[in-house]
Amino acid sequence: QVQLVESGGGLVQAGGSLRLSCAASGRTFSGYVMGWFRQAPGKEREFVSAISWIGGSTYYADSVKGRFTISRDNAKNTLYLQMNSLKPEDTAVYYCAATRRSWTTFPAHFDSWGQGTQVTVSS
Repeated sequence: QVQLVESGGGLVQAGGSLRLSCAASGRTFSGYVMGWFRQAPGKEREFVSAISWIGGSTYYADSVKGRFTISRDNAKNTLYLQMNSLKPEDTAVYYCAATRRSWTTFPAHFDSWGQGTQVTVSS
């Protein structure tokens, strides 16, 4: 498995931006489909975005489409999530995850998870 560590969370006002990073180690990063998920208090973990092995394909939840951008740098073993035009409803713990499947967006299909980073958006 690959080990994942998120960073970049914090407190931001509505309309602001944050960039999350996820550093990977342990296995060949480029061999994994990577995803971002989030979990708000009292809610289930939900899919945010995913990116293919070499970054050619990306997919977003409708709730973040047009505001968030996922990217990866395989040379640096790092996954990113640029979050713009943040809303209070984006407040959650954000997790990065990895899977050896060819493509999926289901949390249960992801094998490795980071510890999460808190994002809080104030109104």
